[in-house]
Amino acid sequence: MKDIFPEAIRKLPEADIPIPGITAFLSQDKNHQIVFMHFSQDAEVPAHSHGAQWGIVLEGKIALTVEGHEQTYSKGDRFYILEGETHSARINDGYASMEFFADKDRYKVKE
Repeated sequence: MKDIFPEAIRKLPEADIPIPGITAFLSQDKNHQIVFMHFSQDAEVPAHSHGAQWGIVLEGKIALTVEGHEQTYSKGDRFYILEGETHSARINDGYASMEFFADKDRYKVKE
């Protein structure tokens, strides 16, 4: 499989995200995080909430359910989840995205 992300992103620390099939690279700032994600298998993310989240789909599809409303996003689509909104996701194999999290500590670096 070709690399989704260029070498500069692949050199970032990996994010510790407990979802099977995910590879994620973490760009950390003092007030937010940007995470570059790629999924090598279908995945389900249970309902949860946190600070605001903005994402752009680079490859594949994701079905997001936000506050009970489901919408599917594919390559080129953007989504925004407000702080505190409950959301879940069904992610298709091959999905890749770049996502901004308003939380400075949403994810930790993988050990």
